[in-house]
Amino acid sequence: MAILIDPPHTPGHGRDWSHLVSDTSIDELHEFARRHGLPARGFDGDHYDVPAELYDRMLESGAIPVSNKELVARLAAAGLRRRRSATLRAPAGEPAHLAARAPARRHRRRGRAGRADSP
Repeated sequence: MAILIDPPHTPGHGRDWSHLVSDTSIDELHEFARRHGLPARGFDGDHYDVPAELYDRMLESGAIPVSNKELVARLAAAGLRRRRSATLRAPAGEPAHLAARAPARRHRRRGRAGRADSP
């Protein structure tokens, strides 16, 4: 059993993010996340997105720090790596649509006046 976390080097939504995974099972990952207060909406198919300000707390809770490259390699070696289009189970009691998010929608380009251009 190992819960792994990479350094918070992934930017998004005005902050940096880490990725939290299990190299054993998705159920183990959901259980760890639930016990340590990570919201179900942070689950992204095969990992939880963890904001940088929670990185140290995850380490104190037992997550093992690894590089992003090692995290992906160990996730794949365990057979738990999922592409965005793959479907996984959501945490117990959570809507199934949280298990595998749809690919991000492209935003329409905005014209000079700030109005959406026609498609």
